[in-house]
Amino acid sequence: MKRPLLLAALLSASVFSAFAQNAAQPLSFVVPYPAGGPLDTSAHLLSEGARQNLGAITVTNKPGAGGVTGVDLIAKAQPQQNLVVMGAVATHAVLPHLGKALSYDVNTDFKPLILVARVPNVLVTTKARAAELKLQNTTDLVAYIKAHPNGLKLGAAGNGSIGHIAGEMFKTLANLRISNQQYEGASAAQKALLKGEVDVVFDNLASALPLIASGELVPLAVTTLSPNIALPNVPPMNEAVPGFDVATWFGVFAPASLPDKDAQKYAEAFQAALNDPKYRSQYRKMGIAQENMRLLEFSEFVKRENRRFQFLISATKIKAG
Repeated sequence: MKRPLLLAALLSASVFSAFAQNAAQPLSFVVPYPAGGPLDTSAHLLSEGARQNLGAITVTNKPGAGGVTGVDLIAKAQPQQNLVVMGAVATHAVLPHLGKALSYDVNTDFKPLILVARVPNVLVTTKARAAELKLQNTTDLVAYIKAHPNGLKLGAAGNGSIGHIAGEMFKTLANLRISNQQYEGASAAQKALLKGEVDVVFDNLASALPLIASGELVPLAVTTLSPNIALPNVPPMNEAVPGFDVATWFGVFAPASLPDKDAQKYAEAFQAALNDPKYRSQYRKMGIAQENMRLLEFSEFVKRENRRFQFLISATKIKAG
């Protein structure tokens, strides 16, 4: 009888040791986009601020397939792998409705932890083009396009991107005729604008801000209902185009199998990091205001955004590229 008891004890100790090792494994924060963007920068800031409560955290970039590659790692992960991901409106509210089958299910494969940011895109043109066409705001742009149908080109960061959706909404709500040119990412669309290949772009706020500050780009409108903290004098597009409201958002997601107590711990640690005055000025430079949406509230927000973008994509007839 002693040998079976001893064997059971050894097996129990081995299992306990394995879980202890997993518990000690550093939390890995996956960013499903290339390094250097606002999601990547935010992930590094959050990780630095949360280390006091969560221990070592590594940030890993896993770009590919418009964010699908990195997000899928978390959808398939087990809780002991200690993985979270910076999901976004594209990965969790747009891509599910473009007609292509995804390798993950946004409704069942994730546990939303915390909303990090809701920021607008900004409609921009170059300083030279604004002067040439006498553009100071969206009203001026709408008037010019109506007077010169198909006379301007609108650039966007790829099929199904927020910039693309914003452009199609702009055309539909204002009843405009303007071509929508797609590029491989926000950086490529911005470069096309600076080269004169297109006339206006719904640009990523964080990447546009330095060029707005330098005077190279002129902001005509932000895409949210309210002005942004980084551009307080730039009006919302809704003022000239009623019904227009599109925001880029991103937040932290864990695998659905993560225990609730661990989800609570992670959410509180990341919220504390987001609220830390030490990092707040860095967030503000990217146009990111403080958010306070966690767990169930964030989960309900993601569901609402799914329904909203399903309607917007259907109404503007955007298909997978």
